[in-house]
Formats: sequence, C-alpha cells, structure tokens
Amino acid sequence: MQESESQEQRKPIAAFVLSLIAGLWMLAGRGMMAGAGWNMFMRGPWPWRHPMMRGAGDVLPSLWLWPWLGVIAGIIVLLGAAMIYSKPAKAQGWGMAILISSAISLIAGMGGFLAGVLGIIGGALAIAWRP
Repeated sequence: MQESESQEQRKPIAAFVLSLIAGLWMLAGRGMMAGAGWNMFMRGPWPWRHPMMRGAGDVLPSLWLWPWLGVIAGIIVLLGAAMIYSKPAKAQGWGMAILISSAISLIAGMGGFLAGVLGIIGGALAIAWRP
C-alpha cells in the first residue's frame, strides 16, 4: 500500500465508536424514561412519587421541550458519528456538533451522565483528529 492510499483510508475510529455508543445510549435512556412503563412506575408507592426520584422533565412540567432534549441530542450525536466515519475530512465540524449536543445532554440530564461524557470525549477526539 502506498503512503497516499493509507492516508486516504484513515478515519477517526475512536471518535466514531465513542460517539456512536453515546448517541445510542442517549436515545435508549430517553426512550426508557418516556415509555409507558415509566409513567406507571412513577405513580407507584410514595418513595417513587417523590420529586427527587423523577427526571427533570417531571419536576418542571412547564418546559414541554425539556424531555425532547435527550432525543434531539442523541439524534445529532448519531448523525455526527455517521458523518465522522463517512466523511473524515469534515470530522472537526461534526466533532463540534457532537461536543455541544453531548454537553447539553449532560447538563440537562436527559441522556445520562456516562453517555454525555462519552459524547464529549468522542467529540473532542474528532476535533483533535488530523488526517
């Protein structure tokens, strides 16, 4: 293999894998919280009805967009991961989108702490990656 061919085939695999895992985790976590079983579970015995045991979307019902932040962030992170893999030349821009979406998900608490941290690390790796 020549040097030019090997450089064209290099891709930010670590950034892709971490971002993919983070995006899937964000969507899965939000999907479980939004499922029908979650609402029935939260109306169970007293300790589970306490506001501290609910997600931020249940505590602040006036923010109707709040629960959807995790879904939107997860979709952006998954889209960014796919674009990082398919178009490595644009990895820095998509890494920034992943980083911002993961930070919003981490702050909002809708995608899970570990998913947010994985997304931030994946976005940072994509930004730092050079072909």
